[in-house]
Amino acid sequence: MSEFKLHHHVSELMNLLGVRSTDTVGAEVYTEMLQKNTTPYITTQVSAHQAKRKIAESSTTPIEFLAKYDELKGKNMRDLDPLVFLLSQLTDEEQTKKILEKQAKTKADEAGMTLLQHGKIFSQLPAPGAKITNQEFTELKDMLLKESKSVAGTTSTEILRKALREKQMKRNVNIPPQPEWLFQRPSLTLDFIVGVDEPIDQNIVPLGSLPLPMQEQAIIDDLLKCMEGIEGKYILARALTERYAPKEFMIDESLDPSVQELVRRFLPLCSNYSNVIRFIEEKSAFEYGLVNHALSASMRTLIKDYMVLVAQLEQQYRNGNLTLQKFWFYIQPTMRTLDILASIANSINRGECIGGAVLSLLHEKTSGLIGDAKCQELCLFLTQSACVPYFEILEKWIYKGIIKDPYSEFLVEENETIQKEKLQEDYNDAYWEQHYTICRERIPVFLEQVADKILNTGKYLNVIRLCGRDPKFPYAVEMVYTLKERKYYEQIEKAYSYASKLLLDLLMKEKELNARIKSIKHYFLLDKGDFIVQFMDMTEEEMKQDIDNIMPTRLESLLELALRTSTANVDPFKDDLKVELLPYDLITQLFQILTIDTKQEKDYRVDPTDLHLSGLEAFSFDYVVKWPVSLVLNRKALTRYQMLFRHLFYCKHVERQLCSVWIGNKAAKMYSLHSTRWYSAAFALRQKMLNFVQNFEYYMLFEVIEYNWHVFQSNMDSVSNIDNVLDYHSDFLDNCLKDCMLTNPDLLKTVHKLMMVCVTFSNFIQRLSASTSVEVETKPTRESSLQATKKDSKDTTSKQKMATKIVAENVDLLVASENFERTIANFDQNFSRLLLELLEKIMDYSCNSGEPKLHNILYRLDFNGFYTERLEAISAERATMDASSTHSSDTGSTGSWPTSSFTTQRPDSARYVPGLMKSRSSSSNNSTS
Repeated sequence: MSEFKLHHHVSELMNLLGVRSTDTVGAEVYTEMLQKNTTPYITTQVSAHQAKRKIAESSTTPIEFLAKYDELKGKNMRDLDPLVFLLSQLTDEEQTKKILEKQAKTKADEAGMTLLQHGKIFSQLPAPGAKITNQEFTELKDMLLKESKSVAGTTSTEILRKALREKQMKRNVNIPPQPEWLFQRPSLTLDFIVGVDEPIDQNIVPLGSLPLPMQEQAIIDDLLKCMEGIEGKYILARALTERYAPKEFMIDESLDPSVQELVRRFLPLCSNYSNVIRFIEEKSAFEYGLVNHALSASMRTLIKDYMVLVAQLEQQYRNGNLTLQKFWFYIQPTMRTLDILASIANSINRGECIGGAVLSLLHEKTSGLIGDAKCQELCLFLTQSACVPYFEILEKWIYKGIIKDPYSEFLVEENETIQKEKLQEDYNDAYWEQHYTICRERIPVFLEQVADKILNTGKYLNVIRLCGRDPKFPYAVEMVYTLKERKYYEQIEKAYSYASKLLLDLLMKEKELNARIKSIKHYFLLDKGDFIVQFMDMTEEEMKQDIDNIMPTRLESLLELALRTSTANVDPFKDDLKVELLPYDLITQLFQILTIDTKQEKDYRVDPTDLHLSGLEAFSFDYVVKWPVSLVLNRKALTRYQMLFRHLFYCKHVERQLCSVWIGNKAAKMYSLHSTRWYSAAFALRQKMLNFVQNFEYYMLFEVIEYNWHVFQSNMDSVSNIDNVLDYHSDFLDNCLKDCMLTNPDLLKTVHKLMMVCVTFSNFIQRLSASTSVEVETKPTRESSLQATKKDSKDTTSKQKMATKIVAENVDLLVASENFERTIANFDQNFSRLLLELLEKIMDYSCNSGEPKLHNILYRLDFNGFYTERLEAISAERATMDASSTHSSDTGSTGSWPTSSFTTQRPDSARYVPGLMKSRSSSSNNSTS
C-alpha cells in the first residue's frame, strides 16, 4: 500500500473516530508508525483459536459470533483470522471500546436510530389481546418507527454501497459467448434431474410389502442408480433449496428399519457425487478461469474412475453376487475420496474463489492432511493439476516478461492505461510502480514470500522487450508444485538474478546510465563552473526581462553557444540539454509540493497569470531522456533536479549581483576621503552579504551535493538490480533537497528573504553608482583621446579631474544625507535579523530532528563565534523581558525586536538557548511583512 493511500485510510479512520484535526498527534505520526511496522504481505500465520474464544467470552451473543465466524471461514475469507486477532486485542482496550461505543451512540442519535437489540424492542410489546392507552400506543409507535428507520437506513445505504463497490471491482475479462443450446437443454447433465418430491409411477409396489431379500435387491438397484445421478424407484432426490446446498434424498418409509438405516449411510456418497458433478459442470464455464478449468478436469478424471467402480458393482449385482454388506465394504475408499472432493468444491463455491485463491485453498487442504498419506496424495494430485495453467502464466512472465492472463487470475496485473511515454510528462513514478502491480488476492499462499521477485523479474524482462530485444532465460525448466521440496523457489531466484543482470547491463553499459546522470549533474548542479558563468554572462540582459518578452529560441541559441565554447563541449550528451521557462517561481513550486494534503494547500494555488515573473525567476534547464533511461531519469527525478538548479542558480545570481556591487565600489577610490567615509557601512554590509552567500553556496555544492554524490557513486558501483538504482538515485536527490533546506518551509522562507534583502541592496547600490558614475561622464572624452595629441591628452586629463571633482561633490551631497545612512542601516538591520533567525532555526531543527549535516553551515557562517555572542545577548535580553512581562502586561506595552548593533556588549551570564527566539522572530516577520 502506498504512503498516500495509507495516509488517506488513517485520516478516514480518525474522522470516523472523531479525532480532531487540531490534535497534536496527527495522521502523519500514525502513518509513519504503520509504515515502519508493516510488511507488504502476510509473512506470519495468526492462530485464531484463542482469539475466537476470547471474543466469545466477552460477547453477549457468543453463539451468533461463532456461527458468523464459521460462516465466513467456510467462505474462505482470506484475512479473517488476522481480523479476529485484532478484535481480540481490542477487547482488553477499555478506553478504545468506550470511544467506539460513544461514537456509535452519537451517530445513532444523529440519524434517529437506536442501538438496542431487536429482541429488547419486541419484548416491550404488550401481550396479544391486551389493552393499551393512547399514550402507550404513541410511544410504541415512535419506538417501532425508530427501529424500522434504523433497519431501512442500513439496508438502503450500506447494502447499495457494497453492491456498487463490488460492481466496480468486477474483473475486466473478455469472456467468450456461450451457445444458447447449452442453456436450453437442462437435461444435459450428469446430476439428478428433479421434478416433484413424489414417485412418478403410481404402480410401484411399496417395499414393505415385499420379502426382505427382495427389498434388499430393489434398494441396491436404486443405490446404483443414485450413485450415477439417477433417481430410483424407492430413493428420490429432493429439489435444492440453495445453489450449493447438499443433495437430500427421500427413502420409502415402508422399507425395513434395519435396511433403511444401512441405506442412509450410502446417501452421503450420492450427495457428494452430486456436489462434485455440479462443481465440474459449473466451473468448466469460461468465466471461472483456467485454474478452475484444470481443477474440474482433474476431478472429472477421478469421476471416471468412480464410474468404473459403479459399473463393476453393477456387474456384480447382475451376477447376483452383490449384497448390501458387500456393497458397503466396496465403497469405503470411494466415500473418503468423494468426501474430500465435495469438501473442496464446497469451499471454492462458498468463497467464490478464482485463480490464486483456489490454489491457496488447495494448498491448505493438502497441508492439513499431513497424517493421512492417501488423502494427501489425492489433494496433491488436484493441486498439481490446478497449478499447471497458473505456472504456465508464471513461467511466461519470469522467463520472457509476457503476461498472458485472459481471465485475470495471475498475481501480477497489468494496467494498460499507464504507458511509458508518460514518464516525461507526469510528476510521479506511475509507470514503474503502477503499470505492473501485485494483486494480493491472487497470490497463492505458497508464493507470498517470492511475490516481489516474481513481479520484478517480469518487469525487468518486459523493459528489455520494449527495447526491441527478445530475452530468453537459458536455464528455463518446467515448474511443478511440490509440497515438501519447493524447487520453484530456486528457479524463481535464478530467473530474477538473470533478469536483473540483463537489464542492469543494458542500462549501464549500452545506454550509459551513469554517464547520463553525470551529464545532468554538470548542468543542473552547476558542476561545470565555466559553462554556467559564461551562460549567465550571455543571458544577463534576457533574464532581466519579463517572461512574456523573452524569446525561448534566443535562449536556446545562447545555451548552444555556451555549450560549444566551454569545457561542456566534450560532453557527448550536451545536445539533450534544453531551456524551459516555467509558469511559476521556485518558492511557489516548492510550497505547492510541500503543502499537498495539508490545510495550507489552498493558500498556494496561484493562477500562473497572476504571477509577473522575470526570466530569472522562471528559467530552468530541461533534459531529453529516452526509453529505457527514462525509468530512472523520469519527470519526477528531473523536477527535483530542476528545484536544486533553480535554487543554486538564484544563489549564483545573488553572488554575481554582490560582486557587481564590489566592482562598482572601486570607483569610490576616486572620491575624496570625506566621501568614502560614508561608504564604509555599505562596504561592510556588502562584504557581510557576500560572505553569507558564498559560504551558503559552498555548503550546498561541496558539503551536500558532492558528499551525497560520492555516496551515490559508491552505491552504484555495487548495485545489483534496477530497483536499487532507483532507490539510490531517489535517496541522493532527497538528501540533497533536504540538506539544501528545500523541504523545510520555515528555513526556506528565511533563506528566500535573506536573498531578497541581498538583491534589493545590490539594486540600490547599483542605481546609486549609476547615477554618480565617472565612467559615464568621461566616456566621450576617453573615446576621443585615442587619436588625440599630447596637448589634447593634457586637456583630457584635466577634464577627467574636473569631472571627478564634480561627481565627488555630488556624492558628498548624496551620501551625507540622512536618507542614505538610514537606508543602509535598515538593510543592515534586516539582514542581521534574518540571518540570526536563520541560524537559530537551523540550530533548533538540527537538534530536534537529529540531522547533524546542517551544523556545517553554522560553523561556516559563525566560524569565530560572532553571531553566537549576538544570539546569547538577545537570549539574555529576551529572558529579562519575560521576567518583567507581568508588570508590562498591566500597562499594555509589548516588546520589540532589539535594534542595537552587533557591538552590543554581552552579559557574562548570558547563554544562548535554542528555541527562545522562535516566537519572537515569527511575530517580527509578521510585522515586517
